[in-house]
Amino acid sequence: MSYLPRLLAGEIQAAARKFSSLILTGPRRAGKTTLLRHLFPKANYVLLADPSGAHTWFRSYLQTYLERDVRAVASIRDLALFRRFLALLASRVGQVLNKTDLAAPLGVSVPTITDWISILEITGQVLLLPHFFENFGKRLIKSPKLYFMDSGLVCHLLGIRDERTLRASPFSGPIFEGFIASEIAKHRLSRGLALNLYWFRDQQGLEVDFVVDEGDRRLLLLEAKATRTPVPSMAACLARLVRAVGRYRCRSFLVHEGSVENQKPMALSSGIKAIGRAYLHQILAM
Repeated sequence: MSYLPRLLAGEIQAAARKFSSLILTGPRRAGKTTLLRHLFPKANYVLLADPSGAHTWFRSYLQTYLERDVRAVASIRDLALFRRFLALLASRVGQVLNKTDLAAPLGVSVPTITDWISILEITGQVLLLPHFFENFGKRLIKSPKLYFMDSGLVCHLLGIRDERTLRASPFSGPIFEGFIASEIAKHRLSRGLALNLYWFRDQQGLEVDFVVDEGDRRLLLLEAKATRTPVPSMAACLARLVRAVGRYRCRSFLVHEGSVENQKPMALSSGIKAIGRAYLHQILAM
């Protein structure tokens, strides 16, 4: 089949001369790959949907990040130790941040861990969620929770190479939770909204993954579960928190992996709905 010229070709070539990287987006089977292969025949092509391609990409990305971005913001001499720190941090995804617990196995001080986490925040690698500030008459856990902005990078750091390994991994739940945290953050920040994203846990064991303060005493409560078959018992903490925040108007959802058939909202319990992850942005936009 002969190549059909695209009007966009000239703009892409002009942009490639000015910028070190470009993003070409569009619907599936629109000819994006054909166009790029025609314009850049000597380039190497990596399919990120292929686990081996994703592994190659993240390995290269991590190397570039360590050698260029990290050194641009801090004078870290031992990059191998910093790489170990990243892998250790990935194993704490979705957990309450404990700097002492991170410092001990690396043989560094807590202030060093604080500096390194600040570097990751500055360069957009991690997201630290503060606890929700209302106490509702209870004592709260006040440390932030740690998430990575890129769930693919977390999988790479943990040695998870494919979907089968991910589903069997004890990190499956925290990684899915981190993916949802990242999607919420990207949705709000890309629209110029304040992040206003928190987590909640009190010392009586009541915990909800995400609390989004939407202003005007309105809260969006979200629980993330790495399952395709949500059941009412998974919404118990959401229901308890809704009862505890009577001064607020709440929307409550349990976000699950879902299948193609069960992405849209379905009633899970009184006032709480389950939604597939693909439906999350529609809920956030309401």
